[in-house]
Amino acid sequence: MSASQSPAESRRTAGYPKLIKAVLYREYLIFVRYPANAIGGIFISLFFFGVLFFGGQVLSGQALDDSLEGIIVGYFLWTLSLGAYQSISNDIGSEVQWGTLERHIMTPFGFAPVALLKGAAKVVRTFITSVVVLGVMLLLTGTTLALNVLTTVVIATLSVLSVLGLGFAAGGITVLYKRIGNWLNLLQFLFIPLISAPIFEQPLLRILPLAHGSGLLQRAMVDGTRLWQFSAVELATLVAVAFGYLFGGYIIFQYATRRARRLGVLGDY
Repeated sequence: MSASQSPAESRRTAGYPKLIKAVLYREYLIFVRYPANAIGGIFISLFFFGVLFFGGQVLSGQALDDSLEGIIVGYFLWTLSLGAYQSISNDIGSEVQWGTLERHIMTPFGFAPVALLKGAAKVVRTFITSVVVLGVMLLLTGTTLALNVLTTVVIATLSVLSVLGLGFAAGGITVLYKRIGNWLNLLQFLFIPLISAPIFEQPLLRILPLAHGSGLLQRAMVDGTRLWQFSAVELATLVAVAFGYLFGGYIIFQYATRRARRLGVLGDY
């Protein structure tokens, strides 16, 4: 950016399409240059599902078989959510640790849009790996699901948007307080009760992240309900929860970043 250019002019010069292309290409390079890491993530996901499946068969037998489809869908959404949450919270934590956070903030775009696009790119990658995990789980258990691509992609994407918002909020807290990795890791285990929340018995739980999306995804993948067969209220609630948490997390991150700059601790670790 030249001395005579304003940040707005620099953004127009650089262009968000170029930024999106660069972020996606960066994620692609990381994926193909470090295949062992990508394969390791898939293996770990399958390992934990194997423990859950075979251990559950030993302990509960038929009870597990009766709820197996729901467990597979819930585990699929959990792996997606985990990738979405870690894509932002861990990435921001790494930038803080490496001392490169200030460089991102000084770019014409600002760090929050860059972090959001990087998180979205990682969600795309996580979606691909989660689909692979889902396919192996179905083969392993001999289970079949009603997989309508449009319905599954739309509902799963809107479901994890709320988790991106949580990742932004966690990232903002990391900017302020630095070493809080243990608390951030604890939060990801709260996704499990959110995904399994009894939203039909307790409708107010629909406003929690993942809860309503998980219920709709269960109906889509297990019962075969298509996107256009859900009521307008159900879809509107899903959209409102998704963008509500995303916007809220974005605001928290912006506030935390500005406060860190005022306190002079932005570059500290």
